[in-house]
Amino acid sequence: METTFRELKGGKREGDRFFCYDVYFDTNVPNRFPILNEAKEEVGLGVEDFLGCTEGVCENADTGRKVEKDVSAIVRKVTEVLRGEACVMSVEERLNEMDVEFDCDVVENVLKRCFKVPDLGLRFFDWVKVKNGRFVTTSVYNTMIYILGEAKRFELVEGLCEEMEKGSCKKDIKTWTILISQYGKTNAFGKVLLLFEEMKKAGFEPDLAVYKVMLHTLCKCGKADIAMEFYKEMVSREMQPDISLYKLLLDCLARSGDIDAIHFVADDMIKISEIPEGDVYAYMLKSFCISGRIREALEVIRDMKNRDIAIEPEHFQTLVKGMCRADRMSDALEIVDILKRKDAIDKNIYGIIINGYLRRNDISKALELFQSLKDCGQVLTISTYTELMQHLFRGNEFEKAFDMYNTMLETGLELDSVAITAVVAGYVQQNCVSEAWEVVKNMEDKGMKLTSKCYMIFIKELCKISRSDEAINVLDHMKASNLDITDTIFNWIISHLRKKGELGKIERVKQIQRASCEKEETTLDSSSIQIEPKVLDSVATQIADKSFTDHDLQRVCKIVSSSIDWCLKEESLQKLDILITPELVVEVLENCSLHGGAALQFFSWVGKKDGYRHTSETYNMAMKIAGKGKDFGYMRILFNEMKRNGLLVSSDTWTIMILQYGRIGLTEIALKIFKDMKESGCRPNISTYKSLIISLCGKKGRKVNEAIDVYMEMIQAGFVPDKELLEIYLECLCEVDNVLEAKRCVNNLCSLGFSTPLANSLCIRALCRAGKVDEALLMVDEVGDKDQNTLNGYIYGSLIHGLLRKRRLQEALDKIESMKEAGIFPTVHVYTSLVVYYFKEKQISKALEVFETMKEEGCEPTIVTYSSLIRGYVCNGKTDEAWNVFRKMKNEGPLPDFKTYSMFISCLCKEGKSEEAMQLLSEMLSVGFAPSTVNFRDVFYGLNREGKHNLAQTIWRRSSGLQGCSDLLTCSEPRGTLYLLLNLEL
Repeated sequence: METTFRELKGGKREGDRFFCYDVYFDTNVPNRFPILNEAKEEVGLGVEDFLGCTEGVCENADTGRKVEKDVSAIVRKVTEVLRGEACVMSVEERLNEMDVEFDCDVVENVLKRCFKVPDLGLRFFDWVKVKNGRFVTTSVYNTMIYILGEAKRFELVEGLCEEMEKGSCKKDIKTWTILISQYGKTNAFGKVLLLFEEMKKAGFEPDLAVYKVMLHTLCKCGKADIAMEFYKEMVSREMQPDISLYKLLLDCLARSGDIDAIHFVADDMIKISEIPEGDVYAYMLKSFCISGRIREALEVIRDMKNRDIAIEPEHFQTLVKGMCRADRMSDALEIVDILKRKDAIDKNIYGIIINGYLRRNDISKALELFQSLKDCGQVLTISTYTELMQHLFRGNEFEKAFDMYNTMLETGLELDSVAITAVVAGYVQQNCVSEAWEVVKNMEDKGMKLTSKCYMIFIKELCKISRSDEAINVLDHMKASNLDITDTIFNWIISHLRKKGELGKIERVKQIQRASCEKEETTLDSSSIQIEPKVLDSVATQIADKSFTDHDLQRVCKIVSSSIDWCLKEESLQKLDILITPELVVEVLENCSLHGGAALQFFSWVGKKDGYRHTSETYNMAMKIAGKGKDFGYMRILFNEMKRNGLLVSSDTWTIMILQYGRIGLTEIALKIFKDMKESGCRPNISTYKSLIISLCGKKGRKVNEAIDVYMEMIQAGFVPDKELLEIYLECLCEVDNVLEAKRCVNNLCSLGFSTPLANSLCIRALCRAGKVDEALLMVDEVGDKDQNTLNGYIYGSLIHGLLRKRRLQEALDKIESMKEAGIFPTVHVYTSLVVYYFKEKQISKALEVFETMKEEGCEPTIVTYSSLIRGYVCNGKTDEAWNVFRKMKNEGPLPDFKTYSMFISCLCKEGKSEEAMQLLSEMLSVGFAPSTVNFRDVFYGLNREGKHNLAQTIWRRSSGLQGCSDLLTCSEPRGTLYLLLNLEL
C-alpha cells in the first residue's frame, strides 16, 4: 500500500474511526496495514489507537478504501422500537433485546429519525451512553444538540455541552456553529456573543458559516453597531457575504439610521463583491423604504440620476410602496401623477396604492380606485384582487367579496393558492362547504395544489362551524395528494376534538398521523438536519413572510410603551397606517410586556377594531401578561372569552394559568386548574407537568405529596424530566427529609436511560443543596468503585460547596487535595465556593487570592463568580469595588443577568444604599429585564427606611405601571400583592 505514516499523521479521528484522505483503518484486520507498525515505532501508537467499526471493514488490502455498509435497515428497525406502541416492556428493555449491531453511524441516523420527537431521541441517546459510550461521538452529540435546539430545549443543550467538556468528545467547529445558530434563532444575542468568544478561546477560528449566523442574529435583534463590527472583521478575513446577507445588513442599518454604515457596505458590495452598481443602489433604496426613511430614499434616487444609473419602473414601485408604508399617501399619489404624465406607469403601481389604502383600513377609497381603474380597462394583478377580497371577507361583506372572485374569473386571471384559500375560507364561513370543495377540486383539475398552510386555514374554518368530519376529510385529501401534514396540524385538530368532546374521532386522526409518520420515515434524508447555507438564509425568508415589518412593530411599541395617557395613545394608534394582524399583536404584547397595563389596554383596544379577530396566540400572550401582573381576575376573564369565542384552549393556555398561580405559591388553585384541564379532555404536556411540579416544590405553597403524585403521573405518561426539573424536585424531597423517595426517583431514572453515576449525582447534589452533607458523603461511599471516578467528576463542586456552607473548611480543603491526586482538578464551582466562604468569614484578601489563583489556572470566572465578588464586596462595606466589578462585567463580559441585578439591588438596600439600587431598577429595564415584585419591594422598603419617602412614592408609581394592569380602562386602581404591600407601608 502506498499510504505512508506521514499521510496518516495528516488524517483525522472521526468518532471511533480514523481517516486519512479516503483510507480507513480497521482493528479487525491490522496486519493488512504495515504503517500501523511504523506508527507504533515512531510515536507509540498501536492498533488499539485506531478504533474501527465492524460495519466498515476494508476488503481491498491494496487500496485500503472504506467499504460503506447500508445501515438503513438497522436504523428502521431501531426506530420502530422507539416509536412502537406502549407495551409491558420499556423501550430500554426492548432495545437491549434487539439482535442488531450498533455503531456510531446507526446511532446518528436513528437520532435524525427522531428529529420531530426530541424526547424520544434523548431517551435513545441516554440509553446508548449507558450501553456503549464509545458510539457517542462528537458528531452524535452535534446531532442531539441540533435536535434539542430546534425544540428550544436549551437547558438540555447546556447539559450536553457540559457532558462534552467533561468527557472525551470535545466540541468541534460544527458544534459551535450549531450552538450559535440555535441560540441565534431565539434572538438571544447576548448568549450568541458569549458563545462566539468561547469558541475563539477554545482555539477555533470562525468560518463563513459562523459569521453568517452571527450577522443574521444581530440583524434580527436590531444590533446594527455590533453587526457592523462583525461584518468588518469578516471582510478583513477575506470572507464575502452573499446577496441575502448584504440585504439583511442593509435593512438593519437602515432601521438604525446609520447612513454612513450603509454607504460603507454599499461601497464594499461594488468594490469587493463586484455587484453591479445599479443593483446595489436598488438594494439601498429598498432598505430605506422598508424602514420608512423616505428622505434618504429620495437621496438615493438623486444619486442614481447623478451617476447616470438608469431608474427603472421597479425603482418607482419601491419608492411608492415605501411612501404608502410611511403613511405618506399624498406623496405617493404625486409620484403616480408624474409617472402618468410621462406615460411610465403600470398596473403594479396601482396595486401598491390600493394596498396603501387597505393598510389604513380605508376600504372605501381602495374600492373606489379599483372601480375607476376597472372602468378604464386597467387589468390589475392577482395579488391586488386577493387583498381586496380578503378585506371584504374580514368585514363580513361576503357578497362583494364573491363578486370580486367572479370578476377575477371573468378577466381570465390565473388564480394562485393565496386567492384560492381566501375563497375557500369565505365559502366555509358562509357554511357553503360543498362550494369550497368544488373550488379546491377545480383548482386541482388545472394542475395546481394548495400548500399545507392553506389546508390548515381550510381545517380551522371548518372546525369553527363545527364541521369536524369535513376537517378530517381534508386530512385524508392531503394524504392522498402526497402533501406533508405537519405535527402542528395534527396537534391542533386533536386538541380541538378533545375540547369539543368528540373523542371517537381522535383515533381516526391518529391513524392518519401514524401513516404519515411511516411514509416520512421511508423518505427521510439524513442531510435534512445539516446546517447548510440554505438553512441559514431561511431567516431572511421568514422575515419577508411576516405580515408586518419591523418598522411597523417599532412604531406600535413606541406608542404603547410611552408614558402618555391611554386616550392619547389611542389617537396615535388610530393614525398609524398599519394593517393590524394577530401576528403583529402577539409581537407587540411580548415586546411591551414590561408595561403590563398598557399592553393589555392595547389588547382590549385592538379587539374592538373592525375586521380584526383575536386568536388563541394573542389571548395566551395577554393571559401571560395579566398573570405576571398578578391580575388573576382579568386572566380568568380572558380565558372565558377564549371559550366563548370558540378559540382553541390548548395545553399551552392551561399551562400559562397553572404557571402564573404556582409561581407565587397559590398551588391549591394551580392543582384545581390542572384537574379542570384533564377533565376538559386536554392532555397535559411536558411543560404543564414541569410548571406544576416546580410550583409544588417551591418554598411558598409547598405540597410535597402532591408533587410526588404529579411526578409519577408525568413518568407514566411517557415524559422524561429534564435536568432543571430533577434538581428542583430532588432538592425539595431532601429538604423535607424524604430521602427514601429521592433514592427511589434515582432508581427510576436509571430505568429511563440515565446513567447510574449521573442519576446518583443528581441526588447527592440535592442533598448538598439541602444542607445534608453527611448524608451526601454516605451516599458517595455506597456507590461502587466502577462508577466512583465518573461520579466524583459530577459531584465535586457540590460536595465542596456543601462542606463550606457548614463551615467545615479543612474537610473541604482535604477533599480538594484528594481529588487532585485522583486527577480531578478544581472547577469554577469549587473556586467560586471558596471565594464565597472567605468573603463570609471577612477574609477578603484570601477570597481575592483564590480568585487570582483561579484565573492563573486557566479556570474562567462565570457570572456566578463575579456575582459572588459583588455580594462579598458590598457585605464587607466595599461598595465602590463592587461597582467596579459590575462595570467590568458590562464592558468585558460575562454580561450581568437578572439574578445578578436582583442580588446587587438586595445587597445595596441592606447596606443603606437604596438610591443606588434604584438606579439599577432603571438599568434593568434598559437591558430588557423586567424587575420583579421583590426588586421593587426591596428598593421601596429601603428608601423608606432611609427617610427618602418621595423617592419611595416614585418607585410605587413606576411599579404599578410596569407590573400591574392598573391603567386598564376596566380598572379603577392598582391591583395585586405589590400594591397591597406598598399601601400598607405608606
